[in-house]
Amino acid sequence: MRRLLMGAALAASLAACARAADAPQGASAAPAPAAPAAPGVEAPKMRLPTDVRRATIIVRDMEKSLALYRDVIGLAVNYDTVVETSGVALPAGEPGAKARLVLLNANDPWVGWIGLMQWIDPPIPAGDYSKRLGPGDVVLILNTDDAARRCEMVKGLAGITFTADARLQVYPGRNGGPDIRVMGCNFFDPDGVLIELNQILTE
Repeated sequence: MRRLLMGAALAASLAACARAADAPQGASAAPAPAAPAAPGVEAPKMRLPTDVRRATIIVRDMEKSLALYRDVIGLAVNYDTVVETSGVALPAGEPGAKARLVLLNANDPWVGWIGLMQWIDPPIPAGDYSKRLGPGDVVLILNTDDAARRCEMVKGLAGITFTADARLQVYPGRNGGPDIRVMGCNFFDPDGVLIELNQILTE
């Protein structure tokens, strides 16, 4: 049940269906802010053979998950549908079961997406999730614009378990470069995925 990364599953069949998220009605288009710099990291000199497209999380309650990933973290929904699953290629649920699949993107139209998938007919039974990590578990690192504020917003959501409040963390720089300063908090989402919601500080 804790195998939460299924980014490859359904990617081929759904890639053609996904579309860029629309701007909210009445909102004026604004240029995207520059991506945060990572000292010591350079763009590859040649294109690598693989992109990390998406991590798909099997969720208990889609609306609770959307309240976190869409409403607080700020990802944009670009796909929302009900699919019939075989229970084979994606080894979850019963053959012929129906699941709601929601895809959300951040700033890139192709990579770095989050998928949320809830089996609705019949649902997948779920008990309490573990509050300790072990082999095979995943830590999801999300970089945001104002980590301290968004971490406080997360605390108001149902099903969240914090393991660390927002605080400054300092890591050694790459290749002798300056220290890497990160503000962030850690918490379990409503399905036991550990998230570090952070912000790379430049000053």
